[in-house]
Amino acid sequence: MKKLLAFLLAAVMVIGIAGCGKKANNDSTAPTDSDPKMQKLIDAAKAEGELVVYGSCEEEYLAAACENFKKLYGINVQYQRLSTGEVQSKIEEEKGNPSGDVWFGGTTDPYNVAAAEGLLLPYEAINASHLASDMYRDKDGCWYGIYKGILGFMVNKDELKRKNLEAPADWQDLLDPKYKGLIWLSNYNTAGTAKLVINTMIQKYGHDKGIEYLVNLDKNIEVYTKSGSGPSKNVGTGECVIGIGFLHDGITQIKDNGYGNIQLIIPSSGTSFEIGATAIFKGCKHENAAKLWIEYALSPACVELGAENGSYQFLVIDNAKQPQAAADFGLDPNNVMKYDFEDAKANTKKYVEEVMSALGTAADDRFQTK
Repeated sequence: MKKLLAFLLAAVMVIGIAGCGKKANNDSTAPTDSDPKMQKLIDAAKAEGELVVYGSCEEEYLAAACENFKKLYGINVQYQRLSTGEVQSKIEEEKGNPSGDVWFGGTTDPYNVAAAEGLLLPYEAINASHLASDMYRDKDGCWYGIYKGILGFMVNKDELKRKNLEAPADWQDLLDPKYKGLIWLSNYNTAGTAKLVINTMIQKYGHDKGIEYLVNLDKNIEVYTKSGSGPSKNVGTGECVIGIGFLHDGITQIKDNGYGNIQLIIPSSGTSFEIGATAIFKGCKHENAAKLWIEYALSPACVELGAENGSYQFLVIDNAKQPQAAADFGLDPNNVMKYDFEDAKANTKKYVEEVMSALGTAADDRFQTK
């Protein structure tokens, strides 16, 4: 049923930005605050009456979040699902005159690039008081975290057994020639997940050694998918034997799509994590509705919809219920390396260019963005 729903939603996207039409599972009341600024914001947002959302989370969660916002506030919401890299490229091309109002979901590395380029609108959110830590927000209010996901490996146990191979336990294992043609990763040009992989390797091994690692890893990679969740969606079928990505995407394939042959692996020497974010595009046409979206995104009425719609990330606000599935699969949101967000903010775009240059002729049509 979930696959059918995803297909139907994807079909709608072909004709362009779609209105939210999926019934939300969450009946929570609208976020409120005794501060009169919140009611003033709600009134101003309702007067605008429109909101355009670019979503980089999974389609089903995006649809549910948009529909619930419309239900709670009576504001017409249009949305489009794009990878974080696609959103970044789109707003860069639009040069301060964005066709969308807000960005929802997806890892913060492309958000940081957009923030550094002055393309995101700083906003001091009232509901930011519920963030579990200051690490879950941009210091200037250019983006706010809504969830946290752990980077790791997803492997098809049946295919590894058939090939008489052990599962990789750590990052260096992925370079073993025995895994040639078995590994999938997302595209450095289009996926925030892949940008996080670049930053992780550079922070883990140092600049030159990190890029060298990625060049060597390329020798074993069969496919680079446009979206960060792409590898996870092909592990259960065996088309992808080893997928690099966020482990909550693997949980979705196991729990919701019935692929019990998937094993989740946290790299033994340590790994990094994403902070899934939300932000306002500078110059947007519906600024008050966009600010209200940020308040909504930092509330249980929004983030608890994730687990109800196949997205099992850890939540980063203190008044929301954590998804039990993540804990059930043994994922520890604190068992991660210290990630340098400021370095990522300053250098991600440069690092991507350096990796693509280092790959040289290896950067073939597997990296096409269309």
